[in-house]
Amino acid sequence: MKRIDYKEASASLKKALGLPFSPVAVRLATGKEDIPDGMEQLSGTHRHCQMVNMARREGKVFFALVENHECMGGAWALGLRPITETLKNGHFYYKLGKFESTASCKRTIDRIPHVESGTTVATLYAPLEKTTFCPHIILIIAPARVMLKLAQATLFKMGGRVKSEFSGIQSVCADACAQTYLTGIANYSLGCDGSRKFSGIEDGEMVMGFPVEMLPEMVDAVQIVTAAPGSKK
Repeated sequence: MKRIDYKEASASLKKALGLPFSPVAVRLATGKEDIPDGMEQLSGTHRHCQMVNMARREGKVFFALVENHECMGGAWALGLRPITETLKNGHFYYKLGKFESTASCKRTIDRIPHVESGTTVATLYAPLEKTTFCPHIILIIAPARVMLKLAQATLFKMGGRVKSEFSGIQSVCADACAQTYLTGIANYSLGCDGSRKFSGIEDGEMVMGFPVEMLPEMVDAVQIVTAAPGSKK
């Protein structure tokens, strides 16, 4: 892949979109060799969405192994571990009151995008401008107005329609990361109760993930659509 100036790309996105915090770069490492020398391992256990928030708001750069992932659903979606039995059979989210029955929950879980279990050995995080590794996914958490501009930028070159998939659960891990990683297509999600509770996603914010291969064209398109005569200032 052509070399990308992540610092410049981050500055351009933040300026054009008015982002108060950084886009976040995420890599699903398939081997220890994917982890840059000197990169620090996260201490303790946290949820994937919390780790994204650490990079986004605090500027932290780090990697996490399976033992650092507190959320079993997130670790499963990202390919770090097998699915738990209570998640697989629908009981987990049913007991949380998210579904009328374990059957309706299982129908949803069976369609949650997830990376093959055991293929990810570590997850890497950095604010985009500090990225020292080649990321797979770029995450942006922002208000709906910004998501509008990102949707327009997504369609700027080829046109068409934006098609998003989400289910109100596992938003940052499955919707924005796993699905984007697996399909190579940008995805928009509403955020879930867990990510909003634990990772600082505000009521008016949404989540969007796109593959790093799209970064150059997204940077160019965002600057054009936000400055267009028909764009609401």
